[in-house]
Amino acid sequence: MNLLSAKNLSHTFEYQLFSDVSLELNEGDTIAIIGMSGSGKSTLLHILSTLLKQDVGSVELFGEDIEKMSQKKLSEIKRHDLGLIFQSHYLFNGFSAYENLEVAEILSQNRIDDALIERLNIKEPMHQKVTQLSGGQQQRVSIARVLTKQPRIIFADEPTGNLDSETADEVMQLFFEYCESKKAAIILVTHDNALAHKCSKVYKLEDKKLHQIK
Repeated sequence: MNLLSAKNLSHTFEYQLFSDVSLELNEGDTIAIIGMSGSGKSTLLHILSTLLKQDVGSVELFGEDIEKMSQKKLSEIKRHDLGLIFQSHYLFNGFSAYENLEVAEILSQNRIDDALIERLNIKEPMHQKVTQLSGGQQQRVSIARVLTKQPRIIFADEPTGNLDSETADEVMQLFFEYCESKKAAIILVTHDNALAHKCSKVYKLEDKKLHQIK
């Protein structure tokens, strides 16, 4: 089943970042986008995840053009079906790690998965304030918070940037298993070519065009 369809996207800030970019995302897909710094990878991810409006082109989520959706429907999709993970964790600093997961539990009405906490090795610091956690722990709590929502599409911008290579590999495996078991999909942006090639498809944003290289 198609989850996302982007067609003929173009976007410009002070200069044109990319033009005529198209991408399809289906259930079970794991897609990585690589490219040099400044090539527009993160901007493209923000457009696909509805955080930013493209200059030209269209984005469909679950078969419907987002520009033709009611604000209420788009808000519901963002709340339940889209999960965003960034290198900056965007956790609630005044809360404990567990309280951050409770927010996701309340909003999504999905129970916190103790096995997920164990898998990400964050059981011990669960009741510490976010500001007391290491960068790697904050990143893993952020990942747990998103997966607690059980989104149909995960958008991840350098999701393993604060993690050591062994933990990064474990997190990627967790993403892949999640996508397979939940009939979900992930689009991630990374500078790590080895990590990117663990995905089923790899695209490179270069010279304002998106080229599939795997």
